[in-house]
Amino acid sequence: MINIVHLGVIDYATALELQHTLVSLRKQDRIADTLLLLEHPPVITLGRNADAKNILASKEQLAARGVEISECDRGGDVTFHGPGQLVGYPIFDLRSFNPKLGAVDFVRRIEEALIRACGDLRVPAERVAGLTGVWTTSNPPAKIAAIGVHISRGVTSHGFALNVNNDLEAFRLIVPCGITDKPVTSLKQQLVALGDLKDEDEASMEEVANAVSRNFGRAFAQQTLWLESLEPLLASAPPSDTPMKPPAELRALHEEDIFLA
Repeated sequence: MINIVHLGVIDYATALELQHTLVSLRKQDRIADTLLLLEHPPVITLGRNADAKNILASKEQLAARGVEISECDRGGDVTFHGPGQLVGYPIFDLRSFNPKLGAVDFVRRIEEALIRACGDLRVPAERVAGLTGVWTTSNPPAKIAAIGVHISRGVTSHGFALNVNNDLEAFRLIVPCGITDKPVTSLKQQLVALGDLKDEDEASMEEVANAVSRNFGRAFAQQTLWLESLEPLLASAPPSDTPMKPPAELRALHEEDIFLA
């Protein structure tokens, strides 16, 4: 079973803290595999292998545009997150699969889920040999989804970023994933090019989230269960000697009765 929680817009630091909490719970087998779906305010993230030279804008330029910079322990180089981009963080225990999954197979299944989701949304997509992520079938291929994961004692965190309606001009601030010779695209841009969407319209984020969650279930051969908020997920965790504390920002939202669905 894969729990699916759609959180809306969450700042990157809060999402990192939430992932740490859920990874700890998954390692203790207190929650099932969980996929967080969300959006981030503008932020540039640097993975373990990132080269700072791939950030092309100055700190002053980034500050003027309200773009934060954050280092993290995922694989990969430099990437950009912003509103209109669907970010997914799978908190999976790879040892629970039969046979258990390795890191490469895990990434390939994420790619497969996103390729299928793009196909369901009428945008043909594929892998590109030697590169991680999902690409359109156009010539040249354009990157539509980036993937970078972290695995600790068999439990995964971080994940993917699928471009839906986000501002692609923001990628000019960086060299996306260190790749200089291939463009970046989005579902909206592709659907407009296909004549399935008008310039002034946007792709449905709800439809995209549903397609992604459905195809995660298919790619990982698991049933999926949509949860309205974090509350039922955390409430289902059996008690232990170490109390579970979600990020303070999320606790504050809950106290104000703001649902994160």
